[in-house]
Amino acid sequence: MKKFVLLILFIISLISCSLNEDNVPSYHYEILPVDSFIVPDTFDFSATHQIKLYYKLPTICHSYGGIYFDRYLNERTFAIQSLVINENSCLPFDENEDNLREVSLDFKVINTDTYLFKFYKGKDEEGNNIFEEVEVPVNSD
Repeated sequence: MKKFVLLILFIISLISCSLNEDNVPSYHYEILPVDSFIVPDTFDFSATHQIKLYYKLPTICHSYGGIYFDRYLNERTFAIQSLVINENSCLPFDENEDNLREVSLDFKVINTDTYLFKFYKGKDEEGNNIFEEVEVPVNSD
């Protein structure tokens, strides 16, 4: 009987709670360009290699949200995901301020063919995506 009463009280407490949506920040995700990167000149088959990506956050409302990663055969595409809080007071970072950030990932080489890495660099005047491409051969010895 005590368990039943506790269950009823728990359910009533859940029902009586209301979320005030005015205090919940709204946000969206945005893809940012990779400013620069470091990849090895060659890979060793079946080994794990570190890849470093450098990026800049455009405003104080942007925060790091992860690495965008896409793969197709031996082609790998990278960009930076950012979480952006929707506010009217999003000030840009000062261009003189050191805003360059680093993130690294471990890349496991699972194929003996050359890998093609495509690093997102932004959009051109027509809105087309721009990529910097690097081929990395694999040593299979």
